[in-house]
Amino acid sequence: MSKTVILIPSRLSATRLPGKPLLKINGISIISHVVKKAKEADVGEVYVAAEDKEIIEDVNLNGGKAILTSNLHKTGSDRIYECFEKLDLINVDYIINLQGDEPNIEINDLKHLKKLIDANKPEMGTLASEIDDKSKLINENIVKVITDNKLNDNNFPIALDFRRKIDNIKTNIYHHLGVYAYKPDVLKRIIRCKQTNDEIKNRLEQLRPMGNGIKINVALAKFCPIGIDTMEDYIALKKNLEYKS
Repeated sequence: MSKTVILIPSRLSATRLPGKPLLKINGISIISHVVKKAKEADVGEVYVAAEDKEIIEDVNLNGGKAILTSNLHKTGSDRIYECFEKLDLINVDYIINLQGDEPNIEINDLKHLKKLIDANKPEMGTLASEIDDKSKLINENIVKVITDNKLNDNNFPIALDFRRKIDNIKTNIYHHLGVYAYKPDVLKRIIRCKQTNDEIKNRLEQLRPMGNGIKINVALAKFCPIGIDTMEDYIALKKNLEYKS
């Protein structure tokens, strides 16, 4: 079984919703909810990689572990690699990059990704779910992934492309979830590559490894978590989660 660590990039200066990681749901910050879910998945140690001391303090207060990183990083991948280097962990086979704004991530989907990583040893792995509404195909806030084969519970096909908008009919299109697993040497290669034109144009950092010959395998997620990008997203998810509790 491969040794895995989960690293969660986080910062307060989000363009669309500043201060997002410390917004509260049921009295606990969004970032600490994500840490709790990551720990419950039990696939490896969990650390937050943050550029703000306020996030570090909140995570520590809620029983998590956090590392202070530079505020000059352009992407979450760059931030988690700095965190990984500072941790100086031994014999780690995979780093899982888990987004810090999805407090309702399904832990069984993280376990499923880990299972397929252990079995297939890919350069990179990620998650995607079925698209249940065709309007999502043209919604640029929802990232889509196109795979070389139809996803099922047991396979781990290769990603052919990632897009924000799908105009023409294609097969094997899925809702991409912002969860990545990398071999440490692969992540090192990625952050040493310049941002590609496709990555900058489409605002999709997963296009950097693809543009540099790194394959990304895709696992089927049964649940599509709601990411928090706007105040409306936050209010809707807060109501939903607080109602369930």
